[in-house]
Amino acid sequence: PQHCRTRQCAQIPGAVRLMSDLSANSSAAPKNSLLTLDARTKKRNASEARFKSYGIAAIALGMCFLIALLVSILSNGTPAFKQTFITIPIELNEAKLDKSGTRDLEVMKKVTTFGYKPIVQKALMAALEEQGIETPFTKAKEFGKLLSSSAPAQVRDVVLANPELVGQTVEFRLLAASRVDGYFKGRVTRNALLRDKNLNAEHLDVADEMVKAGLLETTFNADFILGADASESRPEQAGIGVSMVGSLFMMIVVLCLALPIGVAASIYLEEFAPQNKWTDMIEVNISNLAAVPSIVFGILGLAVFIQFAHLPQSAPLVGGLVLTLMTLPTIIISTRASLKAVPPSIRDAALGIGASKMQSVFHHVLPLAMPGILTGTIIGLAQALGETAPLLLIGMVGYIASNMPDGIASGFLDPNSAMPAQIYEWAKRADPAYYERAWGGIIILLGFLMTMNIIAVLLRRRFERRW
Repeated sequence: PQHCRTRQCAQIPGAVRLMSDLSANSSAAPKNSLLTLDARTKKRNASEARFKSYGIAAIALGMCFLIALLVSILSNGTPAFKQTFITIPIELNEAKLDKSGTRDLEVMKKVTTFGYKPIVQKALMAALEEQGIETPFTKAKEFGKLLSSSAPAQVRDVVLANPELVGQTVEFRLLAASRVDGYFKGRVTRNALLRDKNLNAEHLDVADEMVKAGLLETTFNADFILGADASESRPEQAGIGVSMVGSLFMMIVVLCLALPIGVAASIYLEEFAPQNKWTDMIEVNISNLAAVPSIVFGILGLAVFIQFAHLPQSAPLVGGLVLTLMTLPTIIISTRASLKAVPPSIRDAALGIGASKMQSVFHHVLPLAMPGILTGTIIGLAQALGETAPLLLIGMVGYIASNMPDGIASGFLDPNSAMPAQIYEWAKRADPAYYERAWGGIIILLGFLMTMNIIAVLLRRRFERRW
């Protein structure tokens, strides 16, 4: 033991020297630590930071484009919801409007708008003289240029609806001419009227004086939302209300056909159909149909529903059938995805307690998949609501939607237009007032689309279950 202790003591200085050498070598070697970033880690972090900045820049750029689009739509379309009106008292001369004095409508209808036109023009001239507004015009015809060409028809419709007004002086709120309306909205300038044959700067001077006298004002125009389309010479009278009714009837057709057919096809393909080459081919074709351009469905509708089946052209029924064909693939794909999202344990549990295949599907799987089905259906309807190309080929663009349907049957079968077709029709007309109305129609259409998408999101959040 003493010997061992002596050897250990003798070896201690060598051990100390060895430890000292190791310490010196370790201090000379480069230190590697998890807390110290090497060159490769720094390069990787820089690459991730650049990618994150690219993503933020892309989102910011997209938001800028979206804001620019919304600002452009609102700035160009908001004036369409306002209209300039002229309020004047008109003497309904019995000698000219009802020569028989019997208030017989058949006799009064013989007086056309040409007979009412001089009465309206003279009433405007008299109203200006009564207010003490000096004008350079001497003929009543010159004053009539401040009014819309639909003003005599407005007065005539009121008189025919209320024959007892004949012989009285009645105050009417008439539409101003589109050039006058554009002047107060900033769309028409005095320099632009130098080449205009209908209106000149002197008319605008008179219009300014009428504003001061309270005869002329620009206010909210409900007829743009609820009214009907007009001819190219009367843009100030045009409205989108009849087209909205046409879109409503089309959406009813699409909902009544696309939803049951699409859901039934999805249930069969997902739950009951055997997996073979035929079902695979059907699935591939459904996916391909979802990517087919919408105008192809318009050609199909023209050939099948109009030329072969001889259904009425420009009718909402035909438009609804065409949009049904276009919407079916979207509904089928979304419905199958919703059915597939239901856990297989739900099916197994239902079958395990003695339910049949059909009972397990309709009593358990389908109710759980209903939120996704409704969401996909509403999104498909929103897509169909904004389609224009299929409606071009079935004649809905060339029809002027000037009258409301008389009933449900006429709403489906009588010629009508739709909101996207009406917007397209306005955009291609020459008068700038129609271009303004096209932007206003886009605002209404976007309102409908946003409402439908919000409903889809709310339904999903309301009925969604997390597994």
